[in-house]
Amino acid sequence: MDDLRYPIGKFDIHAPMDAASLQAACRDIRELPDRLGTVVSGLNDRQLDTPYREGGWTVRQVVHHLPDSHVNAYIRLRLALTEDLPDIRTYMEDRWAELVDARTLPIEPSLLLLRGLHDRWSHLLESLSPSDFERAFMHPDLGKFSIARQTGLYGWHSRHHVAHITSLRDRSGW
Repeated sequence: MDDLRYPIGKFDIHAPMDAASLQAACRDIRELPDRLGTVVSGLNDRQLDTPYREGGWTVRQVVHHLPDSHVNAYIRLRLALTEDLPDIRTYMEDRWAELVDARTLPIEPSLLLLRGLHDRWSHLLESLSPSDFERAFMHPDLGKFSIARQTGLYGWHSRHHVAHITSLRDRSGW
């Protein structure tokens, strides 16, 4: 692995989202809380405060980043389902990761938040029809963004951050 920032590769925003890809992304979203809980199990504070790569976030910051990011995604999904092409806003994830809670709080509150969030998110995704997945929101940088594309992105995002921690554990012998 040459680029520790992208242990599973970058998300291809232009890749087709066929039914199989969408089903896999929904599974990845549903399984994230269990996968993340497994990969951080047994880590001590020193390990949690270790960056996954030089200049990168600590494991603790990655864990807290996931519910921060996924709450935003969940709200965007709900907006797209209830409004006609709503405008969404971005957030400065790098600054959120530097807030005191993301740098110092034990990870358990974020693991609990992620569990509840993903239970709701997965239930909602599994109820959607093919036409629901075509609904979209307007992203200020990316333009029209469908629920299908967002689902693919966050399935990847789930695997991406688990891989950050897994690869650090492998490299460190934890």
